[in-house]
Amino acid sequence: MKFTLASIVFLLPLLVEQASAGVVGRAANQKAIGKNVGAASSSVAAVAASSAAAAAATGKAAAAAGKGAAAANSTAAAAAASNSTAAAAAASNSTAAAAASSGDAQTSLTLDPKVIATGFADDGQDVPTAGQVASLTSTNNFINFCLTVGNLPITNGQQIKTGSCNPAPMGVIAATTNMPSSKFTFPANLQNIATENTAFTITMALNHLDAGHFTNAQETYYAAPAQVNTAGDIIGHTHFVVEKLDSITQTTPNDPNVFAFFKGVNGAAVNGVVSADVTDGLPAGTYRLASINAAANHQPVLVAIAQHGSLDDMVYFTVGAADAAAAAKAVGGDAGAAAASNSTADAGAAAAAASAANATATATGAANATSTDAAGKGAAAAGAAGAAAGAAGAKAAGAKGAAGAAAAKGAAGAAAAKGAAGAAAAKGGNAAAAKGAAGAAAAKGAAGAKGAAAGAAKGAAGAKQRRNRLSREY
Repeated sequence: MKFTLASIVFLLPLLVEQASAGVVGRAANQKAIGKNVGAASSSVAAVAASSAAAAAATGKAAAAAGKGAAAANSTAAAAAASNSTAAAAAASNSTAAAAASSGDAQTSLTLDPKVIATGFADDGQDVPTAGQVASLTSTNNFINFCLTVGNLPITNGQQIKTGSCNPAPMGVIAATTNMPSSKFTFPANLQNIATENTAFTITMALNHLDAGHFTNAQETYYAAPAQVNTAGDIIGHTHFVVEKLDSITQTTPNDPNVFAFFKGVNGAAVNGVVSADVTDGLPAGTYRLASINAAANHQPVLVAIAQHGSLDDMVYFTVGAADAAAAAKAVGGDAGAAAASNSTADAGAAAAAASAANATATATGAANATSTDAAGKGAAAAGAAGAAAGAAGAKAAGAKGAAGAAAAKGAAGAAAAKGAAGAAAAKGGNAAAAKGAAGAAAAKGAAGAKGAAAGAAKGAAGAKQRRNRLSREY
């Protein structure tokens, strides 16, 4: 399209006007748009700010909620733990209550007042005795005693070599009519088993122990109280232990950790006798055999009184000929000497009595003699008899009767002298003097015999004292 100058002049203002209007319109539009955009931006910003505020508020609320939740969780956990503890305690109480309500005192953790021993609160010193110490005391039967020795473990049925504390009660105490007693029947005391390392059987008579009852010693050692059967005898078992000695006269204590043979006798008594086989025998030597009577859980038997005979037995024996000879020499030598001394003393006393009787008879004969010569001879015979009686008594009495023998000899010598004087007087014709001398001689002879008898008696007394000493020692 071609425009003329006139058309251009005509159209130019219009175009300018139109352009201005467009510019103004566009500016207005842009302004309006700007306003709208600004408003929108402001609105968006406001929304954003509002959202940010809301987010911040939400964040704070969330944080606060988180903290609250954490605190709540912590509190809840503590409450749960507390509840758990309370539940456990409640369960325990419930169990105890159930046990109590069910009447089962053996599962209850509560000490029944009916079994509290009030005497345990007394230390025993209300009547003090020299050397007596005060007892421990308790008002709750020592149920928590092992807490006082916290360095020791609870025994708990175990054999703890380093020591432990056992909370189990002692249990039933046997009456005096049911105290156990035992006596070895083989080997007997001081018996010799001739052959070494040869099997033999130990046998022991047993009263008032219901033998043949034993529990697992590795799991229930001292773990339950002692019990008795319907007859009142302790329910349990026995043990045999053999220890080697240096000699039959050993005086030093043995080490209980060392023994030659040990056997828990698990069988019941047969006709009142329990037994155990020593299958390998024993080497030559001198030994001590002892019983260990126990309740079922292996604790020593307990009885009702303090003063009683031994509840166990012990004997000494030898194995092999050499040890038998040594033991016989150590034990039998002194006993043999005592027996020999007794025999000698008894023989001496008998001889002295016989001599005294003879001397009296001779003196009587001399006194009744009518012939002075016969009287003199009778007196001499009486003196000789007295001397013989004194010598016999002295010899028989031994060292213990030496004093008596000396006195007898002296009396006998005096009697002999008097007899000689009587004989001389008879030869001089003085029959009366001779008779008197004969009587004196007879009396002296009798006195000598009496002295001999006294010496023998003294010797016998000494021997008896020695025998009594030996019996106490062995």
